[in-house]
Amino acid sequence: MSENNPGFSVIRSKPLRIMIPVILVFITGIVILWFGKLKTSGESVGEPATFTAKSGPLTISVTESGTIKARDQVIIKNEVEGRTSIITLIPEGTRVKKGDLLVELDASALLDNKIDQEIRVQNAEAAYVGAKENFAVVENQAQSDIDKAQLTLEFAGQDLKKYLEGEYPNQLKEAEAKITLAREELTRAQETLEWSKTLYSEKYISQTELQADELAEKKKALDLELAINNRDLLKDFTYKRNLAQLESDVRQAEMALERTTRKAKADVVQAQADLEAKEAEYQRQKDKLKKTENQIEKTKIYAPVDGLAIYATSAERGGFHGGSEQPLDEGQEVRERQELIYLPTAASAKAEVTIHESSLERIHLGLQAIITVDALPGKKFFGTVAHIAPLPDARSMWMNPDLKVYNTDIYLDDNDDNLRTGMSCQAEIIIEQYDDVVYVPVQAVLRVGAETTVYVLNGKSLEPRKVEIGLDNNRMVRIVSGLKEGEIVSLTPPLKSAGVEPSAGVAAEGKSVEQPPTQEPPEEVKSTEDKEKMREKFRNMSPEEKTKIRRKAQSTGGKQGMTDE
Repeated sequence: MSENNPGFSVIRSKPLRIMIPVILVFITGIVILWFGKLKTSGESVGEPATFTAKSGPLTISVTESGTIKARDQVIIKNEVEGRTSIITLIPEGTRVKKGDLLVELDASALLDNKIDQEIRVQNAEAAYVGAKENFAVVENQAQSDIDKAQLTLEFAGQDLKKYLEGEYPNQLKEAEAKITLAREELTRAQETLEWSKTLYSEKYISQTELQADELAEKKKALDLELAINNRDLLKDFTYKRNLAQLESDVRQAEMALERTTRKAKADVVQAQADLEAKEAEYQRQKDKLKKTENQIEKTKIYAPVDGLAIYATSAERGGFHGGSEQPLDEGQEVRERQELIYLPTAASAKAEVTIHESSLERIHLGLQAIITVDALPGKKFFGTVAHIAPLPDARSMWMNPDLKVYNTDIYLDDNDDNLRTGMSCQAEIIIEQYDDVVYVPVQAVLRVGAETTVYVLNGKSLEPRKVEIGLDNNRMVRIVSGLKEGEIVSLTPPLKSAGVEPSAGVAAEGKSVEQPPTQEPPEEVKSTEDKEKMREKFRNMSPEEKTKIRRKAQSTGGKQGMTDE
């Protein structure tokens, strides 16, 4: 491509415009580093930061931020299930009387549910009445079936008894009587035939008459044989058959009675269970209707007592809950059991604060506190620590698992009409007060081995001195012994000395074993800039982070040169 092409010139000039500032910054950095090294190697270390030990009054306290709240108040909550919207809302700060409407929630869905539920109640009532009538019918039918089966069994028993004691003996006697009669008639027929034979031989009767008598005699003989056969048939076959049939009828009637009784009981139990189920369903539907009506009533929230209406979202202090809740307003959706309005019932107030776990061991019930309110500058209120939560605040732990704070209530001694729930405040909890003690800044003290040590300025050199310390207020620490008023201590003690044991090892004979000398340069020569960076970093930390670092430093070897404003 030709260099005369304008497009090519523009494309090639863009990287140059970008690279020139980068190159200038790089060169400037090299020059600054070179001058820094030259200054470090050629100039002497400036004067260390110092502090003159003072003697006078010292207050050991813990200051925490919090919120002003009424000591005694009625909390108005949303008791409507699920989520619903606010239709009307009383303006915040309104003085209300008992019975005044505070909040009205959307009840349209509940009203629709009420109509549907009334239909369900009617259907359940109809089913219950039908089951009740059916139970009466089944119970009556069961008794009728049992009575009928018992009567059938009774008749079967009577039939058996009638046959054994009445019918069969009569039939047997009748058969015996027929045999006897047939035998008598046969005898007479035989006698008549004998006379007929005699008369025929003497020619008194004809042969036809003789044959008629013979035929009559044969007939009577056959009648006798037939009567005997009928008796034998009755005894050997008819009697046994009828007896077996009648006995079987009795057994069948007994089993039928048992079946009928069991079935009747089962039908009654089933009908009763159905009745109880329908009754329970009817009662359940009525309870649901009553609950729906109760929920509709709860959509209108009235003031239970006289008081000043304060929105719960305004009274909440910061943290997980306060940071996630939107300000209460009409049209906003609220959940079940959500706190809506606070109604203070007394003029007494309290300050709700959170105490970090590092300060908890020094705080106890009964300590005095000084409370200042941001909205009331120049005024101070006095109070007493009245309650400390036994467990850390769960919401703060959810937001930051490493942060554990305990909710604490401080009851104010005096009442002021200007105090309002939700005002931000600062509470200074007084732990100890000394009239005349020696004190130095906390960053002047560190641990060397197992001893608390300060570095005292002696001429132009720093000498370590062991001291006994008391409590501190995160700025000043009390010196119990080892240091006098007016002595000058270094605010930047050598960090290398912190946490070093007197001897690093012991030989078999019990003598100290010297460690090889470190190759690092002396701390005074090496760390002036580093110390300033550490101090600036410490100044930018939150109070909780500062306290945590101090506690860790005290447990492992002093304050390590950190400075607090």
